[in-house]
Amino acid sequence: MRGSYLFLIGIVAVLSACSNVATQFDKEVDVLVIGGGASGTMAGIQSARLGASTQIVEEGPWLGGMLTSAGVSAIDGNHRLHSGLWAEFRQNLYDYYGGADSLSTGWVSKVLFEPSVGAEILLKMAQAEEKLTVQFNTKLLKINQIDGGWLATFSSDKGDTVYIKTAVVIDGTELGEVAKMVGIPYDVGMDARSVTGEEIAPEQANNIVQDLTYVVVLEDFGKGADKTISRPENYDPTPFYCTCQGRCDTSVFKRTLWDCGYMMEYGRLPNNKFMINWPISGNDYYANIIDMSAEERDSTLEKAKWFTRCYVYYLQNELGFKNLGIARNEFPTDDGFPMIPYHRESRRIKGKVRFTLNDLARPFSQKTALYRTGIAVGDYPVDHHHGAYPDQSKIPDIHFHPVPSFALPLGTLIPAAVKNFIVAEKSISVTNIVNGTTRLQPVCMLIGQASGVLAALAVELGVSPDEVPVRKVQKHLLEAGAYLQPYSDVTPENSYWEAVQCIGSTGIIKGEGKNKGWANLTLFHPDSVMTAPALLEGVRELVPGFDFSFETNVVTVEEAGRVAAELSRAIGSDPSRQVNAIDKIWEEYAFGEYVPSAAVTRCQMAVLLHELAAPFETLQVDLQGQFITETE
Repeated sequence: MRGSYLFLIGIVAVLSACSNVATQFDKEVDVLVIGGGASGTMAGIQSARLGASTQIVEEGPWLGGMLTSAGVSAIDGNHRLHSGLWAEFRQNLYDYYGGADSLSTGWVSKVLFEPSVGAEILLKMAQAEEKLTVQFNTKLLKINQIDGGWLATFSSDKGDTVYIKTAVVIDGTELGEVAKMVGIPYDVGMDARSVTGEEIAPEQANNIVQDLTYVVVLEDFGKGADKTISRPENYDPTPFYCTCQGRCDTSVFKRTLWDCGYMMEYGRLPNNKFMINWPISGNDYYANIIDMSAEERDSTLEKAKWFTRCYVYYLQNELGFKNLGIARNEFPTDDGFPMIPYHRESRRIKGKVRFTLNDLARPFSQKTALYRTGIAVGDYPVDHHHGAYPDQSKIPDIHFHPVPSFALPLGTLIPAAVKNFIVAEKSISVTNIVNGTTRLQPVCMLIGQASGVLAALAVELGVSPDEVPVRKVQKHLLEAGAYLQPYSDVTPENSYWEAVQCIGSTGIIKGEGKNKGWANLTLFHPDSVMTAPALLEGVRELVPGFDFSFETNVVTVEEAGRVAAELSRAIGSDPSRQVNAIDKIWEEYAFGEYVPSAAVTRCQMAVLLHELAAPFETLQVDLQGQFITETE
């Protein structure tokens, strides 16, 4: 009897201990963002703006990740797609430096800035949000799933242990560390062609990742100054001979080389500073540290930093740039280097949706319609850095592979199985090939913004993020000035921008993807006439068998209005929309003289569909982009 009693006492004690783990915490927030990088920062800001109590916990002393702490302060891509919080950040840079031209200092980008300025701007953006708090220099120790969400345990730089309870977690770390801790399956390295169906993928999978880079920022100390650093131990100049013209055997080395002076202008920043992040026989360094232990990572990253130090010495001592020294007071570090390296690649989770190159390059011809679930846009080529990998024969040449601009689907942010969890930054559910364009700074900022919307709505609705309606997320993004579809020829300054974004997200009117040199585009062609075959094809994707008799192959304004009215009835739109007079719509959108017999343009057609039928609001879609029927 006594033994049974003691056994029961033990069970009670264990249950009590488990209960204490689940209930004792220092702070409770709606949304917890772990990692204050490019995605994490924007996720926190957007979540707070939608009314969710939000906390960002960052292991380092700055917000911004690759934008700031890693020193990659030259923005790649999305110059025409000035979307959401990316556009707001850029405008803040314009305001600080005195306009767009003040940021076009180097030839690699139209937006270059000092990392310290970027960090200051991001902190001010975060501090402006009453619902957002930020905690720096704090490391995640463990995280447990509990009833109603998560309990995360942190260690601060003061040695304190901090417990935070939250409903939704967003992983904004550089390498998807939190996703691994909670057991979300992931991939690392290159995917097999047979698995992804991507023609430029290797035949066999491997664990090869993109090169990382320890960036450094140099400063011009003036003519005659000698800021040459001490010769690094075991210095060898030979890896750098082909960094620019002059010392390289171009009959063997096939890449284009630039004049050394012009090469240095690549990453010129404001105030006579230079970002050193040069991919051609420069300071890219190969190492797959993703699943290394902490000790192995530290040792490997010290080697990467040593390699960049060797490159700086080469630039100064052998190319003659002695007047360029490591910038003073740019980073809060003893050696003047950034706090973290630039990671181009991370874990990639197995999500509700996996975005492949085929989905990206040919969005309208896939079995799924992932473009309908777009939440972030990008326009950079598929660009992989593998120049430092020792065996090039094992790697496909994935260097500026041309693609159209694209819409990233919502399902890439959501793990396939784990509830109340969102993944951002470079750890989203994309293939290795696609990561070569989704890794860029503007896309990661927009991924963060979408993550913040998704998390805040999950809290508001009392559901897990995977249960939040796609259209609700998209609607809030539109209200925040974020693109759903990557149409560079229709901007928020156009009166019909929202209508085009909404109708484009239904697929009734589709854009044309193309690439012209460096420019990767998707064009809506707003001023082109709407043709009857194209309109019928698009409408029939929503209503199979839909029919309408057109006088010619060119749709008139009057016919456009009638099609919109019939579509409204077919899909069960709000009947009150039918009282909207087309001539009043013409006036509201500043379309000029209302002529019923005139040919309707594609943007005018989008407006009539949006105003009279509202298919975007009326027809819900699932994470695959398929329309949800009432029975579902």
